[in-house]
Amino acid sequence: MTDYPIALAVEDFVPVALTAAGVALLRHKHPLVPVAAVLVVAGGFAKATWKLIVALDGPDVRWLHEALFPLLAIGFTLLVFALARELRRPGHPAVLAAPLVAALAASAVLRDSWPAMVWTIIAVTGAGAMLLRSAVRADDRLGASLFGLWLAGQYLLGPMAARAEQSIPLQWVEQSCNTLAQAAFAYAAWRLTMATRAPEAERAAA
Repeated sequence: MTDYPIALAVEDFVPVALTAAGVALLRHKHPLVPVAAVLVVAGGFAKATWKLIVALDGPDVRWLHEALFPLLAIGFTLLVFALARELRRPGHPAVLAAPLVAALAASAVLRDSWPAMVWTIIAVTGAGAMLLRSAVRADDRLGASLFGLWLAGQYLLGPMAARAEQSIPLQWVEQSCNTLAQAAFAYAAWRLTMATRAPEAERAAA
């Protein structure tokens, strides 16, 4: 088991907080959005908590470590479903539920996180594409670029986080990329909220 520096473990909570802030800033009415947000944040928080316990010479609570991708997979799947419903896109829930269940079952049978990781990347791609489209429709090119940066960061993070050997330098790179990506997401979410509020305020004033 890797001997994590305390500074590395503490920093791992920063992207989790940025993710929570970004989702909180998103203005969506579908009731599944906050549920998805809780699951996504819980996945990151569980992994960061495990790392901090290990850094403090505590026990190796493996279920906290292994909870990351299952929670992310479920959370982002729900987010895709909610965003699609808000955009009034057709589609049966089974289109998302079936591959999610298959990925989670495969991870459980294989005792490996990569099936859940693969589906998480697919779900993140769907959510990112819809958020990016919303920013483009709001004529916010910077916000769209930031959502694109966040999406690119997720493509890098999945394979790095799933590696069996997690050296300290690799984890500093991983966490730095994650912090940058989640900061971009939080700022893009804030910009999208501001962009959608302006027309609503103009209509109310009229």
